[in-house]
Amino acid sequence: MQIALRSSKTISEVGRELGINPETLRGWVKKHKQRNESPAGASLSLDERARLNDLGRRTRELEKENAFLKKPQRTSRGNPSSEQVRVHRRDESRN
Repeated sequence: MQIALRSSKTISEVGRELGINPETLRGWVKKHKQRNESPAGASLSLDERARLNDLGRRTRELEKENAFLKKPQRTSRGNPSSEQVRVHRRDESRN
């Protein structure tokens, strides 16, 4: 397969030299190109594409978590949109 991909010869010529039906070799080359070339033209290996998909999935998960954590939390006291901060101090005279 690599011979057919790297050679300046046609697939028919390479197939004849290797004793392989040229149409069979052409089919193998076509499948190889479909599996190993991305539609955008960037040549990423299968491992690189799998890693890129994993990173994309993880990024989406982190963005959802981040959006959730940014939401104001409702409390049982006061207005949820209030910017007020409550400070509780221990009363030293109550020892």
